[in-house]
Amino acid sequence: MARLPVLGASDVVRAFKAIGWEVARSGNHIILVRDGSNVSLSVPNHAEVARGTLRRLIRDAGVSVVEFTDALTS
Repeated sequence: MARLPVLGASDVVRAFKAIGWEVARSGNHIILVRDGSNVSLSVPNHAEVARGTLRRLIRDAGVSVVEFTDALTS
């Protein structure tokens, strides 16, 4: 299993946006949605998003860790 970096909410949201997710609303949590998907992602608006939470978000989004980390660099 690939080790995930410790990221802030803005970095997580930027990576998901690169994959095709859009911000629906923000506050204590940033809600991301994607057309054609029944799933919404709830990213905690924290300075550091816990690795377990990030891994769960990646799984819920239906992408691999590699796809997510590639989106971080794009």
